[in-house]
Amino acid sequence: MKSSPPSDDRRQTTNDDLIRIEAGLEDLPNVVEAMFDRIPAEAVISLRGDLAAGKTTLVQAIARRLGMEESVSSPTFSLQHRYGERLYHYDLYRKSFDEVAQLGLLESFDEPGWHLVEWADDALKAFCKTAGYPLWQVTILPHEERRIYRIESLDA
Repeated sequence: MKSSPPSDDRRQTTNDDLIRIEAGLEDLPNVVEAMFDRIPAEAVISLRGDLAAGKTTLVQAIARRLGMEESVSSPTFSLQHRYGERLYHYDLYRKSFDEVAQLGLLESFDEPGWHLVEWADDALKAFCKTAGYPLWQVTILPHEERRIYRIESLDA
């Protein structure tokens, strides 16, 4: 994995199971690069964080990294947006696993690419593990005017 030494405005730690980056908005491309270095091209990625933590902002940065020009917004009402050929964004706020399954969203996980899921519940994560989808989690925690991004595999 590529990493650069920490600077005054960014702190990064890594081990085999976890990447932890403290970053401001200006450092978001570094967070995205850490994700690209670590997460396989085909994965379900749970985005964890409170309301307004920056989950959709992270998806926007990923889309920019992929060279996508289209507008990226939260799929709050549509539940799923597809960007390009390999980027999927889901917002499952207050949706149970059964509702997600009945709507047919789980079949989308078979499509190649990253499947970024806001508000993935434990049942959805268990399904992903059982079905063999590589499962990762990015947790976004507020820290003063910055955020702490925890990037970790949930396959262990």
